[in-house]
Amino acid sequence: MPLKPLSAKASHASSKTPSKKRRPQKQQPAPITDRLKRLFTSLCAQVDGGHFTNAIRTCNKILRLDSSDRDALRTKLFLLLQTEQYDTALALIAEINDQCPFERAYALYRLQREEDAGQVLKEIKNDGKEPEQRGAMHLEAQLSYRQGSYRSSLDIYNELLETADPSSDEHADILTNLSASQSHQDFITTTFMQAMSRLPSSIASTLESAPPPVLSQPATIFVSVEEPTKKPEAVETKKKLRAKRVPKGVIPGVSPPPDPERWLKKSERTSYTQGKKRRGPGGGATQGATVGTESGPVSAGTSHGGKTGGKGKGGKKK
Repeated sequence: MPLKPLSAKASHASSKTPSKKRRPQKQQPAPITDRLKRLFTSLCAQVDGGHFTNAIRTCNKILRLDSSDRDALRTKLFLLLQTEQYDTALALIAEINDQCPFERAYALYRLQREEDAGQVLKEIKNDGKEPEQRGAMHLEAQLSYRQGSYRSSLDIYNELLETADPSSDEHADILTNLSASQSHQDFITTTFMQAMSRLPSSIASTLESAPPPVLSQPATIFVSVEEPTKKPEAVETKKKLRAKRVPKGVIPGVSPPPDPERWLKKSERTSYTQGKKRRGPGGGATQGATVGTESGPVSAGTSHGGKTGGKGKGGKKK
């Protein structure tokens, strides 16, 4: 029979040579611009959500890609101040080309460095930059209040109150700080002086030169001194409370103490003696003759039924 010609598919498959498996190519990293866009998008979401710690990490990632990005630097500085990392904020301000005077003064103020903060605030006033002037006035008023200059603090808050929007949060904050400054100023000018005028002249003249009063010892010290005298009473009360737990008929110190082995099994106690073992079913006496050890056969005794041993009827009486 003639051979069938090969189909087109078979001829095409036979003509193919075995191909090598292609290795997966490594995915190339995205361009820096695309990566920065993604990081800034996540940074905005973190700041809006109040996740400041994660936002600082995102700022660090941005600065690894572009160390001179001003937006990332300013945002990181804001986040450091929000998270009260003032030393780190001052170090970052030193690295930034912009001096950021207000942020620097605020960080110094929070670190209790009032003199340095006051010098920076003077520099801000001399520069005359309008955006920072109002914030510097708030900070100067707080600094004056901390240093005890309530009169200057009042003047600054009154000046800020005139230009503040009544419906804003700033207006409410200014009123709160203004009332605190006013109360301290009134105490210094009127309340304190009135109290001094009521004192006798002999006391008032020596009051300023007298040493400060010695603080009295706290009450806890007296309690600790009296504790040893109260301890026996506490012990007695405890003993009285425990006497109620004694069972009826038992007199402490007179009745014999309970057996210390009462919680053990009977077989584990020292006073346990092993009893006689019961005999088995074949251990007792059996009916019929028994064999002695030395004297030979012995006649059997009476059985349980009263019958005597032996065979036949000779034993019966007629």
